[in-house]
Amino acid sequence: MTARNARTIRGRLAIAAAISASLALTTACSGGTKDAGQASDAREAALVQSPQKPAGTPFWIDPNSPAAQQVEQWQQSGRASDAEVLRRIADQPLAVWPAGDEPGWQIKAARDGAAKTNSTMVLVAYNIPHRDCGQHSAGGAHSEAFYRQWIGAFADNIEDKKAIVILEPDALPHVADGCTPAEYHEQRFRLISEAVARLKKQPNTKVYLDAGNPEWIRNPGDLAQPLWRSGIAQADGFALNVSNFQPTAENIAYGRKLSALVGDKHFVIDTSRNGNGPLPGRGGEAWCNPPGRALGAAPTTKTGDKLVDAFLWIKRPGESDGECRGGPPAGKWWPDYALGLARNSR
Repeated sequence: MTARNARTIRGRLAIAAAISASLALTTACSGGTKDAGQASDAREAALVQSPQKPAGTPFWIDPNSPAAQQVEQWQQSGRASDAEVLRRIADQPLAVWPAGDEPGWQIKAARDGAAKTNSTMVLVAYNIPHRDCGQHSAGGAHSEAFYRQWIGAFADNIEDKKAIVILEPDALPHVADGCTPAEYHEQRFRLISEAVARLKKQPNTKVYLDAGNPEWIRNPGDLAQPLWRSGIAQADGFALNVSNFQPTAENIAYGRKLSALVGDKHFVIDTSRNGNGPLPGRGGEAWCNPPGRALGAAPTTKTGDKLVDAFLWIKRPGESDGECRGGPPAGKWWPDYALGLARNSR
């Protein structure tokens, strides 16, 4: 993905180490008063500094995530101190990114796990045709018919369980910034709109369309029409900062403006790695495995803002953004980077 996007690459699901290795892919309207901004800043400061496991989190925590497996491995090899620090990731609910042509079994695994604690799955549907403009996370469904089949299997396996679905990271921002060729725009609007309708047939599923981040599409008006064309009216809202590092307060301010343009829809924010904000003073691949970053606010529905439905860890902290700064391919678990994120979140 290019620097102009100011976005990170999407991660992939890793339910167990063997599975992880086998996957190929694995991102009411406020008037914006001064008082509201100060309250948001104070709330962010309180939440970001130490993302401990929230009591009674409503979201499913995967006991077999790469972070959890790394904790166990380090404990057994004598790295108990590092293992304890890494629990700051392992003990948090992370989104599941079903990869490959058969998403059902991965969702079923999450569904069965979440059912044991009556918790909510956070899922990411990331398989739109012509995905990522042919860049680092290129791929996606090879046809409209296959995408419809894929999203149908995705939805079927949620069944009647509680789920939040982040729908197609990058897809609409790449329309807005011109990265996706114009010849694919109508197809994209059509498929995402159909996906919203299909997912909303599941009785306990909430759907949020990806809407980039404040640094990427700086004018929220550029996203309003793509969101309307893609079924935002039937969705529960939109998602911001997926796999990026923009501060929570800035996302809230941006989200309020965008919400006012799309029927006062609510939104969720990816806070997984925004504890220290974006890499300062750097162009180029500032989005790709930037050093010195930190975990952000722990996943919660208690955001303090009536428009913000949740802070979520949509990007799975510790999974690489791509082969930059010594990192492995996009979506691969990178324990050293994960440990840095966790340490910096103190």
